[in-house]
Amino acid sequence: MEIALLGNPNTGKTSLFNQLTGTYAYTGNWSGVTIEKKVGHIKNSKNILIDLPGLYSINPISRDEAVVTNYFINEKCDQMVNVIDASQLERNLHLTLQMLESNIPMVIALNMVDVAKNRGIHIDIQKLSKRLHSPVMPVIARTGQGCKELVEVTNSPLDRHEHNLVYYGPEFDRVVEKLAALLPVDHSPRWYALQILEKNKEVIHYLRDKIGRHDVGLIIDEFNTKITEKHGKKAPAFLYECRLKAIQSIINECVTLSKNVKETGTEKIDKIVTHPLLGIPIFFGLMYLMFYITFDWFGSPLSDALDGFINGTLVGWIESLLNNMNASSFIHSLIVDGIIAGVGGVIIFVPQIFVLFTFISLLEDSGYMARVAFVMDRALEKVGLNGKSFISMIIGFGCNVPGIMTARSIETPRERLFTILLTPLMSCSARLPVYALFVGAFFSGKQGNVVFGIYVLGIVMALILAKIFSMTLLKGETSFFVIELPPYRVPQALSIMKSTWDKGKGFLQKAGTFIFAGSVAVWVSVNLGSGGWGVDMQDSYFAAVGKFLAPIFEPLGFGTWQAAASLMTGIFAKEAVVSTMNVIYHAPTDAALTEAVTGLFTPLSSISFMVFTLMYIPCLATIATIYKETYSKKWTIFSIVYALVVTYVLCLVIYQVGTLLGY
Repeated sequence: MEIALLGNPNTGKTSLFNQLTGTYAYTGNWSGVTIEKKVGHIKNSKNILIDLPGLYSINPISRDEAVVTNYFINEKCDQMVNVIDASQLERNLHLTLQMLESNIPMVIALNMVDVAKNRGIHIDIQKLSKRLHSPVMPVIARTGQGCKELVEVTNSPLDRHEHNLVYYGPEFDRVVEKLAALLPVDHSPRWYALQILEKNKEVIHYLRDKIGRHDVGLIIDEFNTKITEKHGKKAPAFLYECRLKAIQSIINECVTLSKNVKETGTEKIDKIVTHPLLGIPIFFGLMYLMFYITFDWFGSPLSDALDGFINGTLVGWIESLLNNMNASSFIHSLIVDGIIAGVGGVIIFVPQIFVLFTFISLLEDSGYMARVAFVMDRALEKVGLNGKSFISMIIGFGCNVPGIMTARSIETPRERLFTILLTPLMSCSARLPVYALFVGAFFSGKQGNVVFGIYVLGIVMALILAKIFSMTLLKGETSFFVIELPPYRVPQALSIMKSTWDKGKGFLQKAGTFIFAGSVAVWVSVNLGSGGWGVDMQDSYFAAVGKFLAPIFEPLGFGTWQAAASLMTGIFAKEAVVSTMNVIYHAPTDAALTEAVTGLFTPLSSISFMVFTLMYIPCLATIATIYKETYSKKWTIFSIVYALVVTYVLCLVIYQVGTLLGY
């Protein structure tokens, strides 16, 4: 069977998916769209579980929600698992009732029953199952409690039968009769009637192809006219009210609330961290602490130790092996001066990157990240965005590509486009090796402060540009902001490790593939020139390109050909900036590279260089993602050009003003 997993956002769908499938999953894109889907096999069976994007209603208001509607229209679905937050039963049941109308068999996973109990909410499982005509299985997805029983029920085929849980009146029944006469027999006329009357664009488009534009339009207009005359409201509002009455009846029968329930820990914490005045300072304080620990306290010693191993012990072993094999000087130079210098120069920063990702995973798993979006919404609203945009930006701290992809959940095309254009200004993990190199060389003891400042600068520039864009490029209505604030939880070690690995493995993969190939290419180009192989590096083709570009960067404080050439390779991947420098400077150790850098840069020019690395042209993977998400060459080119122009002007101001002030 093919089983769909669906539910509201933040109901524990991902945790439950991992429990039901044993965390085994593969990913791909939905047919015809770039939105990712996750697929796994349910334990003890060959049944396939499809993890659908979270949504509040089957009527889509964003691109990822449209995927769900199209899945139920066009794909084969034998059964559903609907994940419901037991502590938010009333809100979650709207989607449940909508999908029960489809007559696809459903198993209801009543998640977070422990949270509901702590809030004094007691649900009669048997009554709820009877009212919904579907199995209701209480679970705690994070711990796995109840998941074994849920797997057993899910693996058992359920019978299809009609669910007429909501009475919408005789006018609606006549619409169903008309659709039943027009639709193929395998379609549920009741479900399709509800969707077209609630103005689900995806369903209306589908039915116009099936039964004709004229028939669909007549059905909608006739129903709207009768409902407006009889109830004084339009069809979507009327249908919603009917569903809400049914939900309230279910709640009254199946749920009891304890009196004198004490204030929960989540509510106590939220009074502080979501406070209108304290919320934003607390967030930036946590960011500062995160960078201090990563760069000044814990991460740097680990990177130094790894540097000592790679450029000391490992290089010694490899050189000994090469000597015993009587390897040629060409092979020796390729491996030591090219591959190890390039790849090793990036790998040594892995500890700092994984420490940073561990902190981000802790904030996500604890439930705090949703609060960050909530407290930032007010500031973002003033520049034409909303809190969901900041979620994309936060994810962009790990990698800009998934950050851009999460913009699909933003309702309005205007805000979605702004978020896509501005997320590349967030400092991703690929830029961290550049920062670590320069702050280690020039700002010892203040490394965390400087890196924190660069991250904040990216956020500030994004907000300023958002305001400029909203006043010039695209003027339009902003969307309302809705986000679930899940209860705070103690992060689980296994979950943190998996999340950290998922974020950091891409960095290692690039080091073993692209950086490896790039280091070899740079090594070849610095040894090859018009005079043939083995020329002096200053006469190489690589130096020629760097010398051509260097005058452009002279006003910014780093007008050497080495800096220009390194930035050029950074367009392919930002990590390549450091690997290129390692190869160019023939730096066998991190200390040697630091010494080379201090000879060509000053503290002021190093800041200018780091800021330039932060904001100039996005990497190729990010550019490709921008094009996939916008379907526009114009906006993709704009994202490159505006970033380059703004960055150049900003770095020019930083260096020239700093020079005038005597720095």
